[in-house]
Amino acid sequence: MLSPEAHVQRSYGTKPGSRFPLGATVVPGGVNFCAFCRHATRVELLLYDGPDSTEPFQVITLAADEHRTFFFWHVLVEDIPLRCCYTWRVYGPLGVPQMSDEAASRKELLDPHARAVSDRFYDRRQATAPDAAEHASLRGIVTEPLDPRDDDIDIRTLDDAIIYELHVGGFTRHPSSGVRHPGTFAGLIEKIPYLKALGVTHVELLPVMAFDEQDIPAVAAERGLRNYWGYSTHSFYSPHPRYCVEPTRAPQEFRDFVDALHAAGIRVLLDVVFNHTSEAGNNGPVIHFKVFANEAFYQIDKNDARHYRDFTGCGNTVNCNHPLVSAFIMRCLEYWVRELGVDGFRFDLASVFVRGEQGELLRTPPLPWAMEASPVLARVPLIAEAWDAGGLYHVGAFPGMAWAEWNGRYRDAIRRFVRGDPGIVGEMCTCIAGSADIYQDDGRLPTNSINFVTCHDGFTLNDLVSYDAKHNEANGEDNRDGSNDNLSWNCGAEGDTADPAILGLRLRQARNFMAILLLSQGVPMLLAGDEILRSQRGNNNAFCQDNALSWMDWHLSDDAQDMLRFVREMIALRKRHASLRRRRFLTGRPANGQGHPDVAWHGERLDAPAWHDPGARFVAFTLAEQAPGEPMLHIVFNMNDDARDVALPVLDNRSWRRIVDTARESPQDIVPDVETADIERGACRVEARSVVVLESH
Repeated sequence: MLSPEAHVQRSYGTKPGSRFPLGATVVPGGVNFCAFCRHATRVELLLYDGPDSTEPFQVITLAADEHRTFFFWHVLVEDIPLRCCYTWRVYGPLGVPQMSDEAASRKELLDPHARAVSDRFYDRRQATAPDAAEHASLRGIVTEPLDPRDDDIDIRTLDDAIIYELHVGGFTRHPSSGVRHPGTFAGLIEKIPYLKALGVTHVELLPVMAFDEQDIPAVAAERGLRNYWGYSTHSFYSPHPRYCVEPTRAPQEFRDFVDALHAAGIRVLLDVVFNHTSEAGNNGPVIHFKVFANEAFYQIDKNDARHYRDFTGCGNTVNCNHPLVSAFIMRCLEYWVRELGVDGFRFDLASVFVRGEQGELLRTPPLPWAMEASPVLARVPLIAEAWDAGGLYHVGAFPGMAWAEWNGRYRDAIRRFVRGDPGIVGEMCTCIAGSADIYQDDGRLPTNSINFVTCHDGFTLNDLVSYDAKHNEANGEDNRDGSNDNLSWNCGAEGDTADPAILGLRLRQARNFMAILLLSQGVPMLLAGDEILRSQRGNNNAFCQDNALSWMDWHLSDDAQDMLRFVREMIALRKRHASLRRRRFLTGRPANGQGHPDVAWHGERLDAPAWHDPGARFVAFTLAEQAPGEPMLHIVFNMNDDARDVALPVLDNRSWRRIVDTARESPQDIVPDVETADIERGACRVEARSVVVLESH
């Protein structure tokens, strides 16, 4: 095998090659290339010197009698240098909906199994047009083999997890980040000390599988915007090239990034998009699957083969439960775990996994169960966004055993309660207790619930307390895009204000949300930037805003620094108290029949929660110790507009100390040293719209 710099000849010898494995694989004597295409009668492999090459240096024609096994086309190219680029071209009765077979055969196709890709010459409009210019495609890159990993994969759970959802590019792209390589995996490595100091245990990365940045509405493209979030995957095996310093080394750069996080004790979850691809509908671009395996990979309308079924809102739906497609998804996920070190996945619009080939609801869908049966995937967390754009909603009922779920019901209940909606105390308490009503009946656990108040899709925490309505004008769609149901409250003024009373209330409300999230049973997920009050100026759909509106600004105001301290200390408090991270649901009874009940619920009077009071905005509860020597906690939520004096449970030979009070100014809002905390005797005053936590001592 020649080094990347040793490419001097213009043509390389070939052998028939093998159908195993798919993609471009370094083998003794060269590189084996293999692609699957059932309807091809002839296939060509185009080889380029590198990402900047405008013409191929060699075009290899694969003949069916020598280079085809079943529906696999393969060739071994001898002594080819690493980091060269390649595409495929296919001839035959291809059946691409929007263009003739002749037009489709002129398209250069991206290898769906490419481990690294180049988008240097990619033009989505050209990929869509029948008469596209040649060589305007995405290209695969031949990459160095990674060093072998230990085959033994440990079991990784979400017990004790605190998830931090972040965007790899946006986390360091702002000039204030001060990193050497902004917007990359390498840049994020430089921010690991920040993540470690914050106390999070897992990062959940918005899509990092290579995606189409040009996949946005025309009105947004006219404004010079691009797809920022990344929910338009084209290369499921490749890290996104823009997140790499050297895209030709994409797998190694990503693995170095994962290794650095692991060394800091932080695990890596990927947000992945297997419900649709960047090829969109019948008027979308031709990139790969539409030619290689159109009728297998996508859900096609049985009454009109020219149209794709769309349960994703993105033009197509991946036919996830087709055996070939299920195998593709499984092998891909296993690759990210085994080879690249990923610790688990969150699946976008995962209810698509429950649909059959015509979109029908399957009673026992093969793919979710197959993931849980995989010797590799069964050992890592699988998290479902348990709904899709076609109306399926599986929160509390996603197929399988161990699947965790983004708990949208939790988000909505907490938002309504903190906003001050009356009469939802019972629903809210069910959520903060781990949502037993939707998870316990089929043997699931509190860790099946991923609790969140904000995520990438919607308002940031700062905007949640600063805007009553969305303000998405910058997206170019006249504010029609994004959700209109935000359950937010601006605290008295829309957006920017200089009113100190409103600003103080907003800061208190932000602390309330964060405190409740970190005091809840289940797995908390924070949105990156909420801990420093990041704002998107009311934009609740910033999918196309790859600019300062979405980026993490590392210049911290006084309020941002105070909020950061509060969040750090709340995370530390959660870690100190096993009672906030119980493995089983609360029962209201003592453990082993001895001691205090695991939870006791209260209203403004002890042992009198206002479950059915339509005007109630107040609840308190006492958590017994879970670990030996652990203090008890008494927690009070008062979302009324006035203060309340509330009785405290009586302790034997101990006192209650106030360690959290969101109504107080920093640093008295949270006191990490219980010895210095205020002692409360008999009763305590809880200010309007505040959270108070007391610890026994």
